Amino acid sequence: MATSPLIAVDHLSKSFRRLPALADVSFEVGPGEVFGLLGPDGAGKSSLLYIMAGLLRPDAGRVRVGEHDVAASPEAVKAAIGFMPQGLGANLADALTVQENLEFFGELRSLPPARFAAHTGELLTLTGLAPFRDRLASQLSGGMRQKLALCCALIHLPRLLLLDEPNTGVDPISRLELWGVINRLVTEEQATVVLATSYLDEAERCHQVAFLHEGRILFADTPEHLLAQASHPAAAGRSPLEEVFIRTLAREGEYLPPPLPDPLPAGAPVAVEVDGLTKKFGDFTAVDRVGFQVHQGEIFGFLGPNGAGKTTLIRMLTGLLPPSRGQAWIGGLALDGEAAAIKPHLGYMSQKFSLYRDLTVRENLFLYGGIYGLDAAALAARAPRVLDLLDLTGLEDRRVADLPLGLRQRLALGAALVHRPSLIFLDEPTSGVDPLVRRRFWDIIHQLAKSGVTVLVSTHYLEEAEHCHRLALMHHGRLVALGSPGELRDRAEAAQGRILEVATPGFREAYPLLRRTFPQATLYGRAVHLPTREFARDAARVQELLAQAGIPVERLGECRISLEEAFVHYIRRAEEANGV
Repeated sequence: MATSPLIAVDHLSKSFRRLPALADVSFEVGPGEVFGLLGPDGAGKSSLLYIMAGLLRPDAGRVRVGEHDVAASPEAVKAAIGFMPQGLGANLADALTVQENLEFFGELRSLPPARFAAHTGELLTLTGLAPFRDRLASQLSGGMRQKLALCCALIHLPRLLLLDEPNTGVDPISRLELWGVINRLVTEEQATVVLATSYLDEAERCHQVAFLHEGRILFADTPEHLLAQASHPAAAGRSPLEEVFIRTLAREGEYLPPPLPDPLPAGAPVAVEVDGLTKKFGDFTAVDRVGFQVHQGEIFGFLGPNGAGKTTLIRMLTGLLPPSRGQAWIGGLALDGEAAAIKPHLGYMSQKFSLYRDLTVRENLFLYGGIYGLDAAALAARAPRVLDLLDLTGLEDRRVADLPLGLRQRLALGAALVHRPSLIFLDEPTSGVDPLVRRRFWDIIHQLAKSGVTVLVSTHYLEEAEHCHRLALMHHGRLVALGSPGELRDRAEAAQGRILEVATPGFREAYPLLRRTFPQATLYGRAVHLPTREFARDAARVQELLAQAGIPVERLGECRISLEEAFVHYIRRAEEANGV
């Protein structure tokens, strides 16, 4: 007899001022399942979760949780639902401590004192927050804020957990820990989870995934079926699901291979030099004694979670923020004394795409060109070349407000390029766009680098790091590792050992089981990875443990360390050195 779904979404539609956010969306989620919602910003993921939580009414269709219609009987389903909105601890009160935030949510849920005390102790232990009960929420790291936000959503032990991008912008260790909590809730408590995510390796771990694009579900299936459709092998550091999504979104017959940077020419001159750069805000150190060099034509990546110091560092290098200590040179010119001479050579694309929505594409380009000092004749000659490079020709008279996110992203890059800078700073340029748009954008970056433009780019997407010549890994304002993607993986592997990959359909059960014997084990997609210096011995031990638990093994072998696993290694090493 088939199990009845816990959630049934039936022909759901929602518009905001005639702009469709959701169009005829339908799917079902069974009890004890993890359902992943994938898609770029503006695809409709958050609107869908808000409707499922009873916080937003649909224009058409309905959502059932158990036997209840969420819109018709919101009070009947409230006790069954826990909701965690998007943003690092967006549901927290910063002026309250960890304990006080939990008490606040416990009172909202009318929990009896005995139940609250039992739930609080269990959740704080599960998330590792027990030692921080008395710390203010405002003083928690991004990863700790997300764990507290999850505790608040779980305080009443709901059957259904709705998570809106719970891991976006947190460090890799916190991301693994948060997924460990979700995995335990599903395997041990039979909770049902619907989560929106931009991490494709997380999507691989879901029971089902749905890809939303412009308010519609392009496809919904199990990861196993979707992965079987991948016609191209995944490149290093990328999920095979990325290839499935790109093939679906691309034009008929089009396939865009993931770009890799061309080697830098020997003897390329130094374009940027940074020595001991530091920035303090009161007692808080946002960037701590950072130093490196970048060569002409190099794609240099700043990699790290929100709060790592990437944006602060870029703002100092562009002259928008004075450093507290240290020095930087751009093209041999000192930043603290020759900023006016440096400025014409720089282009800057901020996280928020500083475009004027009521102006057209052409008007935005001409406005920014004028700000950079180009006259009308120079702009008339330059603008068509920029539009051609960015594949925006024919859209000159479109209002920015009417453009989809991917086209606005390219136009923002065009505004930073219109004056032909030799050095361009890109701050989280691909955040929130779909995989195809992201890949096309990186094609443009590679064209710029080939022409001699130096590119400094910040990102928290580890798969994007493969596009860079070199990376600066940042954590808590410090540079924890520097090198090419290959060098960073090689050094981490030499320090911690080879990677033993355990592929099993029972990965959800295998992961916590193996963690008890191998604390450094991580989940990577649908596999468990173990760093080991005794490969044969540990492989035999893994096989023994899984056999005793009745968990089948599909494959047991060696694999290349991922960049995320290397980043985890460098963060742990830095924290050990600092006594964290």
